[in-house]
Amino acid sequence: MTNTLPNKEKRSKNWKQNPEAVKRDILKAAMKVFALHGLSGARIDEIAAETKTSKRMIYYYFGDKEQLYAQTLEMAYATVRDGEKKLDLAGLPAAKALAKLVGFTFDHHRKHPDFIRMVMIENIHHADYLLKSDIIRNLNSGAIENLTEIIKRGEKSGAFRTGLDPISLHWQISAMSFFNVSNKPTFSALFGASFFAKDQQAELREQIVHMILSHTAKS
Repeated sequence: MTNTLPNKEKRSKNWKQNPEAVKRDILKAAMKVFALHGLSGARIDEIAAETKTSKRMIYYYFGDKEQLYAQTLEMAYATVRDGEKKLDLAGLPAAKALAKLVGFTFDHHRKHPDFIRMVMIENIHHADYLLKSDIIRNLNSGAIENLTEIIKRGEKSGAFRTGLDPISLHWQISAMSFFNVSNKPTFSALFGASFFAKDQQAELREQIVHMILSHTAKS
């Protein structure tokens, strides 16, 4: 017997059987739209058009646009923190672990400009949604704990100077990698786009790693 269900209906049935896939699809689309238009400018209709599901299903899973934005922001932070966990830094000497972490941060931010734009949007909202999220706070506490452990290993081995502050170090690593993406349009307009070519970016990456390691090294 031939299955005569319309393609859209069959797809809807399949998605209902896999709600986590539906949510991932919606969040991925929402990231794209929020990053482009911000919270106020984003429209659920536009997000739905980017998904394999419907506007009705977005409201079903997320309630409203603000709740969808909050969970999209959580996903954005979870992605970078998950990437850090996969680096497996615990078995490396402290300096190599720190260099790998710095390089990863630079690469991640460069490859995921929507993450940077989401953070910029949240700053416009004075971190209102971030402050309400235990998930994001816990994720970033883990990042500081990771840096704290690397610093302790470095101090113990004599590779790092004493007195390093993990939050300050996290700020320094984030700032240089973040600026490279957040200010790309204005920097390119002022000084040309060649700085963001592959070879120039590779050189900048090495310079940032070197600067962080020089800052932490025991003199």
